[in-house]
Amino acid sequence: MRRERFDKMNVVPFIDIVLVLLVIILATATFITNKSIKVDLPAASSKQKEEKKSISIAVDKEGKYYYDKEELTLDLIKEKLLKLEPEKDIISLRMDKSSAFKYFVDIIDILKSKGFKNISIVTKQ
Repeated sequence: MRRERFDKMNVVPFIDIVLVLLVIILATATFITNKSIKVDLPAASSKQKEEKKSISIAVDKEGKYYYDKEELTLDLIKEKLLKLEPEKDIISLRMDKSSAFKYFVDIIDILKSKGFKNISIVTKQ
């Protein structure tokens, strides 16, 4: 029996392995997120500071409402929200995980009826 001379190499298995590794790298790279982009902003001579208020509304497990760490009733919170500007002000909503869903709906209903668009729901990571 005569042996053939080894003068070419089969690269198909090598290409298969490289493609599998490429798929794994691309699949895992999509789950890695950059939380913030650091940008050094230039200064301008005609700058205007936009006044935005950040308001925190919290509800504990007993259903007590807090407006910026001050315990208030739902009606008083509604009155305070009437004085804010819905386009500019930011509302942070903090709910206890064991509180009733009704309290969340009450706050969201007030915020949406006043036209607030900048609403964030604060959770643990």
